[in-house]
Amino acid sequence: MSDSKPVLVETTGAGGHQVAIAAQGPTFFADEPAELGGLATGPTPYELLGGALGACTAMTMQMYTRRKAWPVARVQVAVAHSRDADGRDHFDRQIYVDGPLDDTQMARLMEIAERCPVGKTLSGGASISSQRVSSPPGHAHEPPRDTMHEPAMVKVCDDFDKTG
Repeated sequence: MSDSKPVLVETTGAGGHQVAIAAQGPTFFADEPAELGGLATGPTPYELLGGALGACTAMTMQMYTRRKAWPVARVQVAVAHSRDADGRDHFDRQIYVDGPLDDTQMARLMEIAERCPVGKTLSGGASISSQRVSSPPGHAHEPPRDTMHEPAMVKVCDDFDKTG
């Protein structure tokens, strides 16, 4: 069912929360702030989730502007996470587009931002399964390669082009 190898996450024994994450590229840490018992050596899990949403948003918008040959120099996305009194999570995206787009192009670009694959996953929910295994599930020398995100962005852009 999976089109990519798993991202490998392992406790390091340093601090109260630090984990090492082996993904495409170099291994990096996730952690908690020092005031919460961490070493502050990396983003928190919710910061990683916000980063995934921001990365997908920027990548999808960039892909769409390239397809349209629109003059966009860069896209910057800031994502904040909060939780309301009912326990519902909320992600607030602030999107900056550097380029001389007209109002119609900018509106279209903001529409495609709402369709990024990670955003759709977060807003629609996802199923999660867990199973105990008797040996480590992977090796750091075998970096994962996500092969699902890029085709999902292509599909979003293709489907979006059909709407207008």
